[in-house]
Amino acid sequence: MIRRLRAVDGAHAATVHVALREALAGGDAIVPTAGAVGQKPVAQTLPDRVDKRVALVVQTSGSTGHSKAVALSSDALLAGAAASESALGGPGQWLLALPAHYIAGINVLTRSITAGTDPVIYDAPRFDPVEFALAAQRMDAALRFTSLVPTQLARLLAADQTLEVLRRFDRILVGGQATPQPLLARAIEAGLNVTRTYGSSETAGGCVYDGIALAGVGIEIVDGEVQLSGPVLAEGYLGDPERTESAFELRDGTRFYRTGDTGEIVDGVLRVTGRLDDVIVTGGLKVSLGAVERIVRSISGQTEAVVVSVEHDQWGEVPVVVTTVPIGLAAVRAAVAAEERPEARPHRVIVIDELPLLASRKPDRRAIRAIAEGSARS
Repeated sequence: MIRRLRAVDGAHAATVHVALREALAGGDAIVPTAGAVGQKPVAQTLPDRVDKRVALVVQTSGSTGHSKAVALSSDALLAGAAASESALGGPGQWLLALPAHYIAGINVLTRSITAGTDPVIYDAPRFDPVEFALAAQRMDAALRFTSLVPTQLARLLAADQTLEVLRRFDRILVGGQATPQPLLARAIEAGLNVTRTYGSSETAGGCVYDGIALAGVGIEIVDGEVQLSGPVLAEGYLGDPERTESAFELRDGTRFYRTGDTGEIVDGVLRVTGRLDDVIVTGGLKVSLGAVERIVRSISGQTEAVVVSVEHDQWGEVPVVVTTVPIGLAAVRAAVAAEERPEARPHRVIVIDELPLLASRKPDRRAIRAIAEGSARS
């Protein structure tokens, strides 16, 4: 059994909302397209028919250079929405402040559909805290939710006039990338109800809240890698059976998604520690860029800093910090050395006016690494 796959302009969230409602009800499957720089609209490369189970195709962000077309069923999307609603205390109204071609943005629309509420849509090209606050003031339901990435939360906290509006949200989900601990502490101190989410397009979005799996979701650590199971898993990667087989595994009758993230479970709580593929070899020793970045982001003012690697004549590869907030190299190296081996200490700090972002508003690590490499050659 097959059904039609049609492209929907992801720049218009209201259009995606209507099309998604129809897809979840058994209509045409949809693929919200993105016009992000450096990304080819996925609709140009996908077939016009998909398996009957597929309701949605999402192009992953490509933040590490590997963009994929993730096929999700109605069952997976609705299971994620139901589990989220249970964890949040019931159905409510959502404010959409993320792109509608990004799984976290799509989830806001899915939850609105299942809750029977109209989302407030804020889809300006650039995120503005004051405009976000004005959009939030249009919400009129008893329970109010929104979903943000850490960069957005940081900018909202920096704008004092938005705090009162933020306190009106019953829950603010923050995900898409690791949330720096200082940023989380500032949000809690400001009286915000913040929940860190963990998941991906392959798991129909966030399925672990504050380290605890949502109902029906399983977490296992296999050889240091975080693996997830449950009804939220994607069907696989459209048109790429080899990649699907590599990422999804049937084990003892249960299907798992290999996240590629490293982590541990402590007292029943998942702690993600980095990426299997972000390990570099410097001076013959392995260093996790994710671990270094976590430490750097714990330094005051550095919650948006990014750590990438550049080639080095003597050491092979070395960590480099790219940030918008000036900080001395000595301070960064001391902070990293306090928690990691000496080889993990960054070799440079590069200060730029603005970090390149993907359409998902995650850091564009390829572009950032190019900046770091260019600076190293200059």
